[in-house]
Amino acid sequence: MAATQKDLSDSSGIWSLRRLPTMEEAQFRQWQVLLEQRTGMTIAPERQSFLETNLGIRMREIGCNSYQAYYEKIVSGPEAIVEWATLVDRLTVQETRFFRDPDAFRLVSDYILTRPREALKKRPLEVWSVGCSTGEEPYTLAMLLNESMTQLELPPLFGVTGSDISKPAIDKGQRGFFSARKLMGVDDELKARYFRPAERNTVEIVESIRQRVCFTRLNVMDLKRAPMHGMNIIFCQNLLIYFRRWRRREIVKQLADRLAPGGLLVLGQGELTDWQPPGLQRVPSENVLAWMRRQTDED
Repeated sequence: MAATQKDLSDSSGIWSLRRLPTMEEAQFRQWQVLLEQRTGMTIAPERQSFLETNLGIRMREIGCNSYQAYYEKIVSGPEAIVEWATLVDRLTVQETRFFRDPDAFRLVSDYILTRPREALKKRPLEVWSVGCSTGEEPYTLAMLLNESMTQLELPPLFGVTGSDISKPAIDKGQRGFFSARKLMGVDDELKARYFRPAERNTVEIVESIRQRVCFTRLNVMDLKRAPMHGMNIIFCQNLLIYFRRWRRREIVKQLADRLAPGGLLVLGQGELTDWQPPGLQRVPSENVLAWMRRQTDED
């Protein structure tokens, strides 16, 4: 038995139990460049350990024992496209939950409740959750819209689109099943109205809300190709923090161009400072970073 254990410890696969070496500066730089070129995401030097950890986990899973070998697999290997999608998912999917930012969602509700009733009857509200991760945010927006339309005694004329660069994330969102802990802090009445118990301590979004939400894979570096136009609400939180300041402004400008006149753009606090997006007017709020697109004369 002892000999067998020794043989195992000397086998080629046991490297997966060892700590990977620290990434050399040149290697870290090439990963920085690759990630920024393809996704716009920047990895600051102080987050090198974050990159090493996530690369290391994936490398152990597939039996790759050097950062350089994995880099070459990502760039030019036979399964480069699939492997790149897996890695992006590991690096970008963040912890989220329903009704994560109460102040921002309250602002959205107030915005809907103060729209002209005739406009709400005439045209469905179009809402876009940018960087939606696993779907908690777009589903929350759909619940808010449904609550607001019910309060206004209007039919639920609205649709929500969630977009994210991670295919595994949006696939999970489409399924509509979530861990019960994702509902921490959600009002009991809302839980009862919009969720149903499912297997293994999970909950399921009710069908009436799932039908109002669709998901699409989208890299914000490719916003020019996005088919979304005339959006009434664009919600983009906890995404811009990954980008350089100049790129944040570029992204926000493109999002603003996709707002309908009078449309609302909501960002995360501190994600954009000392800049006024052209054509937008800041919404007065101490706790929420938001703008409205100015109305034209004919509107």
